[in-house]
Amino acid sequence: MRFWLAAVSRRSCFARSLTAALTISILLALLGQSQAADPAPKRVMMLHSFGLRFRPWTDYSEALRAELSRRASIEFQDFSLLNARRNSDKSDAPFVEYLRTLNIDQPPDLIMAIGAPAANFVQAHRKDLFPTTPMLYTLVERRRVDFDKLTKYDTVVAITNDDPVFFENILHVLPQTTTIAIVVGASPSETWWRNEVAKSTARFADRVQFRWYNELSFEEMLKDASNLPPHSAIFWIGLNVDAAGVAYEGNSAFSRFYREANAPIFFHDEAFFGEGIVGGPMQLVARQSKQAAEVALRILGGENVADIKPTFVPLAAPMFDWRQMQRWGIAESSLPPGSTIHFREPSAWERYWWQIALTTAIILAQTGLIAALLREHRRRQFAEVQSRQRMTELAHVNRFSTAGELTASIAHEINQPLAAILTNTETARAILKSPNPDINELDAILGDILGDDQRATEVIRRMRSLLKKAPFELKQFDLNEVVRETISFFSALAVGRKFQLVSAITPDALPVLGDRIQLQQVILNLVVNGIDAMKDTPIEDRVISIRTSRVEEFAQLSVSDRGHGIPEDKLKEVFEPFYTSKAEGMGMGLSIARTIIEAHNGQISARNRDHSGATFRIRLPLVG
Repeated sequence: MRFWLAAVSRRSCFARSLTAALTISILLALLGQSQAADPAPKRVMMLHSFGLRFRPWTDYSEALRAELSRRASIEFQDFSLLNARRNSDKSDAPFVEYLRTLNIDQPPDLIMAIGAPAANFVQAHRKDLFPTTPMLYTLVERRRVDFDKLTKYDTVVAITNDDPVFFENILHVLPQTTTIAIVVGASPSETWWRNEVAKSTARFADRVQFRWYNELSFEEMLKDASNLPPHSAIFWIGLNVDAAGVAYEGNSAFSRFYREANAPIFFHDEAFFGEGIVGGPMQLVARQSKQAAEVALRILGGENVADIKPTFVPLAAPMFDWRQMQRWGIAESSLPPGSTIHFREPSAWERYWWQIALTTAIILAQTGLIAALLREHRRRQFAEVQSRQRMTELAHVNRFSTAGELTASIAHEINQPLAAILTNTETARAILKSPNPDINELDAILGDILGDDQRATEVIRRMRSLLKKAPFELKQFDLNEVVRETISFFSALAVGRKFQLVSAITPDALPVLGDRIQLQQVILNLVVNGIDAMKDTPIEDRVISIRTSRVEEFAQLSVSDRGHGIPEDKLKEVFEPFYTSKAEGMGMGLSIARTIIEAHNGQISARNRDHSGATFRIRLPLVG
């Protein structure tokens, strides 16, 4: 039994070992297949002019490297031609030997010369520098390439510039230009460009004066550029090395120059666009880099270089920096046809369109609302004026009605002084016919006649004042004076109508703002209503009480009678139009009274007295 178990155990261990060995073999086979499926990266040698941080080549080479890396697996080798900064080729041979020795075991798959100095270097040493390795000359102007020296392993992706077009662009944008300062360095490559561009300036000699900076140090350039005469412009070719032999990497030279210059700067390379140049026909970094990458990938893909013809990248349509246009006062209408404007700051509408639209909508809505409110306000004002006119007319009619009710009493009040005048006149005539007229008696009689005449005149004046048709007019007056005048008006009528008039006028002044005649009419209506209410009351109990007082910020007036009072359920209806307790009444007196009081911002109310009769109370706001 133990032997069987031991045998089974040995067979199990053997099976596990075999399984592990097979697994490892399969994994190794798969790994080998995977490694065989992934090709080795292509080796590309990039030769840079001047150095790795000199513009504009740096911008182009970085864009080219990014495009190649995005589309293929590439191992880059970067080398710089430092001797391109000076006019000497003594270090060329050692440098060629260094490159050859460094790659002797594994030559590069492609050599790319970045810029004119690198292109010239390669063409000068092509037979010693991997003569059968494909070579791509790029980021170089076509005039800098010696096409006669190209081998079957070489091709070119070059840019094409047009120097006269650059100066024509300046004069088109700034037609009043009289001076153009040309910034160019003193390295061999820059000296070549100085001489080449000078060929194009001859045709403009009659229009502008050219200043060349190639023989100046950078500090001298700055000094001159900051003191250029009016109507000047600056054309930037490039500054890698100045006349003092100082090299300028990156963007340091251009940035400082831009800050110091007192004239607009023009350049045709997109690498500097947006950093201070005005613009014009432009070489685009992306276009140049993409076309160079396309040719490089064709070569790395195995295409015969001899079958790839040179490619020339033309200038793009003019591009202009809106910020520089604003700084130098360049109108959009001055730009060449087909120009595009970049960096244009959005207008207030473009930046805040929805806020402006919302605000405008709110303002328009508010304007419409205000207009509607003003129209409604005018309509109400017109309605109020009409209402006041109607109220005035109705009050005038009511005064005539009240005067009609008092006609008998008024006639009696006028007849008394007239009868006295007649009696006194007859007496005076009799005295005058006597042999010895009593002059003193005649004087007394004439005095009585004058007094009676004044009484009659006062009665007529009061009636005219009451019946006079006048517009609603607000004036400040003492309410006590109006009450006293009304009491004087009724004092004579009290005898004829057989009632007693009792008043309690406060000694305090009660200044109010209102229409004197209309308030007098209200008091008159209340007194007449009180008189009518007491027609069935015994004569000894017919009493009208008028009181004034000051209650907080109001002037208070009350008119009380001892009539039959007002039914409790009718106390609020007595001020409604056409409500009346008289068989012959129109029911408009108290309604007009309430309208008048409310027009004076006051209140009128009615209540029954404890024993008999009713009290009407008026409150008007005090002024002053």
